[in-house]
Amino acid sequence: MSISIQKDKRNYMIYQLYVRQEFDEAVRLIEQVLEETEGLCEFAIYVKALIKRQRGQIQESLTLFQQATAINPHNVANLKQVGRSLYLLGKHKAAIDVYEEAQKIGAPDWEIMHNKGMCLMYLKQYEKAIECFRVATDIQPHDSTFIQLGKVYTLLDDYGAAINVYGEALEHSPENAEVLTTLGLLFLRTNDNDRAFEYLGSSLGHDPKNPRTILAAGSIIQDHADMDVALIKYRIAAVQTPNSPQLWNNIGMCFFGKQRYIAAIACLKKALYLGPFEWIISYNLGLVHLHTQQAASAFHYFSSSINLKPDFAHSYMYLAIALSRLEDFDNACAAYDKAIGVAGSPGEPVFHLNYGVMLAKHNRLDDARQHLLQFRELWERLDEDAKNADPELLEQAGLLGGMLGC
Repeated sequence: MSISIQKDKRNYMIYQLYVRQEFDEAVRLIEQVLEETEGLCEFAIYVKALIKRQRGQIQESLTLFQQATAINPHNVANLKQVGRSLYLLGKHKAAIDVYEEAQKIGAPDWEIMHNKGMCLMYLKQYEKAIECFRVATDIQPHDSTFIQLGKVYTLLDDYGAAINVYGEALEHSPENAEVLTTLGLLFLRTNDNDRAFEYLGSSLGHDPKNPRTILAAGSIIQDHADMDVALIKYRIAAVQTPNSPQLWNNIGMCFFGKQRYIAAIACLKKALYLGPFEWIISYNLGLVHLHTQQAASAFHYFSSSINLKPDFAHSYMYLAIALSRLEDFDNACAAYDKAIGVAGSPGEPVFHLNYGVMLAKHNRLDDARQHLLQFRELWERLDEDAKNADPELLEQAGLLGGMLGC
């Protein structure tokens, strides 16, 4: 048997062991081949590097891929793997240099452009990343590239461009559940609930147990106050992701909507245990405790929520309500002032109305009139849908106006 045939046979055996994931056997054979070839068998080194990376030994795999590149510097596959290992080690600039070197050697390659775009994205060079992803899709359309391109546009808050990219992805893969879900979530973010529900429904048709999709679809159903249907959806998701803080948060708010407060608090506390740094969970716990007249507990949770997300104005308003119920008037005033300041222009009518009510109860009538007038001015600027969403506000404003004589 010729040396060339024997070499090919050994390489084939190494390949077979690798694809069957019999890594220990593969490594033994590789070491034997490398000993016989004095460490100059490129394929054996390449596969050994792949095994090292598969086992999480990224630095060792990088060294081996570099060794393979030294043996055959014109093999683009070696350079791509060097770049991949550098990317996994977080050395994004070095990885870009390797990918640019690989570009000079071979024909246009979507994988090189895609991975180069990934590195640029992590370096926050978003415009260059977009350019790379566009070139990659022109060479060969891939769902993964479209998803990352859409992600870059989302990071830039260009939701229209992101929606167009995911729409383009669906032209190539109309049944891709991940793309359908991501597109649905984007429409949800842009307040287009009908289209969001359409795409999320399509995604569930292809992957009915996807917890991410179920959570999003359930939140839309929940927003329409159909708590029982939402809970049925969440029950399916709970089997797949029982330790999701977002899921238990939503389940808790479903029970809150059904006025089952003990169940709501239990679910929200489980969510808080699973995700202690999720501000919305602490905020929701504050709402439930405030509703059940537990002002001290509400104060605790709203304070936690504000520490985690200090730019959410409604947290300060509810904190002020809790402080008012705890008869801490000065700090309640400070919390209302902060809420109004954080809300900025044009402002939230409900902040001024609640502030006015509290001031009137403490005989600060002139200040209360000022906030009531501010409420009326902001209320007139709202569209009819916003006014009809909470008619009780106008009723409360009428009662306050009657009390203040204005």
